[in-house]
Amino acid sequence: SSLDFAYSWRLASQGKMSNSTAMSANALELSEGSTAFMFISTCLVQFMTPGLALFYGGLVGNTSVISVMFQSYMALSTVFLLWIMCGFSLGFGEPWITVGGYGLLGNPTTYFMLEGVSVYEPLQRAGSVVAGGFPGILFMAYQGMFAVISPALIVGSFIDRLRFGPSVVFTGLWLLIVYCPLAYWNWGGGWMTQVGAWDFAGGMVVHETSGFSALAAIYLLGRRRYGKDQVGSAFFRKPHNVPFVLAGTAMLWFGWFGFNGGSALSSGGLAGLAMVNSQIAASAGMAAWVALDFFLEGQPKLVGACAGTICGLVVITPCAGFIQSNLAVLAGAMASLLSYNAVKWVERLELDDAIDGVGVHGVSGLLGTILVGAMADPQECLNRDTAPKWCANPGTVVRSTEQVGIQAACGLFTCFYSFVMTYIILALMMFGGVVVKLTTAQAQDAARDINQYGEFAYAPQSLDLKAVVGSGSNGDGDESVMSDSDVTSVQYQLSKV
Repeated sequence: SSLDFAYSWRLASQGKMSNSTAMSANALELSEGSTAFMFISTCLVQFMTPGLALFYGGLVGNTSVISVMFQSYMALSTVFLLWIMCGFSLGFGEPWITVGGYGLLGNPTTYFMLEGVSVYEPLQRAGSVVAGGFPGILFMAYQGMFAVISPALIVGSFIDRLRFGPSVVFTGLWLLIVYCPLAYWNWGGGWMTQVGAWDFAGGMVVHETSGFSALAAIYLLGRRRYGKDQVGSAFFRKPHNVPFVLAGTAMLWFGWFGFNGGSALSSGGLAGLAMVNSQIAASAGMAAWVALDFFLEGQPKLVGACAGTICGLVVITPCAGFIQSNLAVLAGAMASLLSYNAVKWVERLELDDAIDGVGVHGVSGLLGTILVGAMADPQECLNRDTAPKWCANPGTVVRSTEQVGIQAACGLFTCFYSFVMTYIILALMMFGGVVVKLTTAQAQDAARDINQYGEFAYAPQSLDLKAVVGSGSNGDGDESVMSDSDVTSVQYQLSKV
């Protein structure tokens, strides 16, 4: 099956199987079923980025909606173009940079501008099939959708503190410096694969990187600034449109079936297991967060239910194809419990994470990575030829103290690498004048919808202009957020809409 070829290639990179074994006579055959399955999975993952934009649009204030949605959605353009040029090669190309035999980065010329990416054969690298059963160009596109959503996850956390142009530059740099190396280390045969770490669908590659990169960004860029009379406007912290949040969550949940299920790289039992585990973990995560809201804050909250859903989906991502379904319940509940407290911890540190990306994606992603080592099947599932029929993914990873240690070490290193490199990227952008730190309410207001894009998320007549522009001191020593002449200017702009 195509699954055999995918795991044979990975095992060859771990030195457990020769490349010649990974390449068998029928390895270049395409399966219509797997091709159709991966086509649909790619579309589902692509659908998640617009869903993310809608989700974030509801979580922010009503005059930052265009900003957060645009910056998230723009990744579909910026990131995917970089992906076909060199990003795919950096993540899945032939070894380029190695230290002591451990791979650090793929060669950017291996698949430059899709050179060598076949339309009618599976993707090959150095004589081995990377993922059999479906065309190489489809594998490239599927992985590209993971690359697209990863930096999009970050931008919501620092909304109102980075203008559109610098955000696009940051997204591109982050893809090449943070995402692509992690993709190579885990999925391209790099050092994390070589030491025995497993990440089924992106706990480290997608969620830990985005979550802890968001932590670095909000630490460096500072807090959002508000006028004290601006309750109900964009400058107020609470979500302004909960139905947007629910709709975005539903789109993400739907797309996640392609995200996790598609990571089986073939249609069959493993894909079904990953999909069902995703549904179970999301359900458990939602129930746990709603219970926490009810018992600790006195009321169940729809936004909390959505946050718990995402926690469950994130935590199951690295282990969706490695654990039994009954354990997915525990994983989802644990994720909400840990992430709920992480969100409160970030708030106590007075770090302004606008969409709770650190607690939800970073912490749940790290937990899921570690749970691979604790919740995978027992030792009897290690040998694929003799494993019982009930094993989730025989011949891959089994639970052990050693495996927990490997998963924890690689997971924590991912957090550290993502934080440090993101901090360096933004610091260098500031040093070079690409990013101007917005430290006052007036400066941040210039990064919001009407001032930066000339667009409102809602019809102008539905907005209270006084609420939008605010009045009085913002509590940080600044004077009025907008002068009377500024208000007159905005009124004139609205008259032309």
